[in-house]
Amino acid sequence: MTKKTVKYTKGEIGKVKVVADFLPSPEELVLRENNVKITLSLSRRSVAFFKREAQKRRVPYQRMIRALVDSYADRQTK
Repeated sequence: MTKKTVKYTKGEIGKVKVVADFLPSPEELVLRENNVKITLSLSRRSVAFFKREAQKRRVPYQRMIRALVDSYADRQTK
């Protein structure tokens, strides 16, 4: 396997597209949400789906469900 070398030159780089900053600030990353424990009955099919997807991503399935509900609530309040 040969390694390609990138050769940089002086001059115009072409058309540039500015991308909006979508990353959360460090402050937003460290804040803990004020969570409330509830009892909720879900279908086996839904729980199996979230467990499968969470296992692939190595995160707790409850966190994925909470993120889904939070995302829905955020969109509905805007």
